[in-house]
Amino acid sequence: MEILFTARHFKAHDTLRDYAYDAVRKLERYYDGIVRSDIILSFERSHNSLKVAEIHVTVYGSLLKAIEKSDDYHKSIDAAIGKLERQIQRYKSKLHKKQKSEVRKINEKE
Repeated sequence: MEILFTARHFKAHDTLRDYAYDAVRKLERYYDGIVRSDIILSFERSHNSLKVAEIHVTVYGSLLKAIEKSDDYHKSIDAAIGKLERQIQRYKSKLHKKQKSEVRKINEKE
């Protein structure tokens, strides 16, 4: 899986970057067909800013996205990963249903 990291309007510490990479790599436990992941960290408002984590995951034929805002980057990343885990599980279940229906159609033709 290719992982791209972008920090908008600030320079991210190596610890934050490593944390984000590790979190996205854990998504491979749920589905090994992930082609590419984009991690985009930014903030809104300079005073009492909200930390925003956007994670885009490209799987075969589809793009899954999660955007989370909180007062800490670690919380935002964790929440976005949680959303993506659910999206990946839903995507996999749709794939399995589609493959089962194709198998049924083939068996009916025979």
